[in-house]
Amino acid sequence: MSTFAKQTFDATIYAASRPTYPKALFDYIFAYHGTGIPPNVKALSPERTAKGRVVASPRWEQAVDLGCGTGQATTELTRFKKVIGIEPGEKMISSAKSHILDTLGKDALAQFTFVQSAAEKLDCLEDQSTDMVIAAQACHWFDWSKLWPELSRVIRPGGTGAFWVYSEFRLTKYPSLTPLISEFMQGEDPATSLGPHWQRPGRTILENHLVDVPAPPTDLGFGEMDRIYFTGAYHSGFPRANVFPVILRNATTWGGLLGYLRTASSLHTFHERYPEDLQRTDGDISERFWKALMKSASEVDGKEYQAQDKLMVDWPVALLLVKKL
Repeated sequence: MSTFAKQTFDATIYAASRPTYPKALFDYIFAYHGTGIPPNVKALSPERTAKGRVVASPRWEQAVDLGCGTGQATTELTRFKKVIGIEPGEKMISSAKSHILDTLGKDALAQFTFVQSAAEKLDCLEDQSTDMVIAAQACHWFDWSKLWPELSRVIRPGGTGAFWVYSEFRLTKYPSLTPLISEFMQGEDPATSLGPHWQRPGRTILENHLVDVPAPPTDLGFGEMDRIYFTGAYHSGFPRANVFPVILRNATTWGGLLGYLRTASSLHTFHERYPEDLQRTDGDISERFWKALMKSASEVDGKEYQAQDKLMVDWPVALLLVKKL
């Protein structure tokens, strides 16, 4: 994603302000790695079996994080003996290394290797060398026509692909404010909304919860791809058996939410197109929206909120899972 590679992009602020992935998400993915069947989906659909889905016992030798960014997901792969982060942005890789050092300590650094490369170019990986490939908040940018053949080459039989994104945030306590959020994030007016400033089609693929990501071609040796939605009641239209409660929920503050809003790539683009917005005395477009959102919440509760007040934020998650047979 080109915005993250620009010299003006601040990877440190991005890493500090983005939500972190819960252990429950990785437990879910690791359980799938062991069985080839998504947890809970089997129980809801008794007719599903592992027949034709897994031909080899899974191994825990090497994992790869595509578009690893600042390493938020990379550090959760320590069950594997070797972890490789692949990322096109130099600043992101530097931030990821710092994150490993801060989170896991100096002794863990030897377990991790980073390669500056596009996700579709996996020359650094040998054939059938990898047991799990993940992508967190990145796969909506990939060229899957190029990536699926590469994944087929590098993932060994029994290996797993797990790719997920989180979509537009929701305020747990304030469902009535969802239209206000969507108008800011997806509206059509380029002067008052971030909608026209997202890079497409990537953002559209994310907003559609990865339904536009194609399943791997049948001749590449993959099993059926499962689509899982940790979206709760926020979105409809998905197969009921594959929908689960929200798994990505962060306790933060109103000030923390403003920090998150300022990491949006579309906001970076907005300010390139409207640099005068940063000079406004009432705050830039993200701060003005944040103030309006906080004011609306205050009206709902009948009390005035400040930046330091606590807030619960939900992010619906879409997850793709696939096995190499």
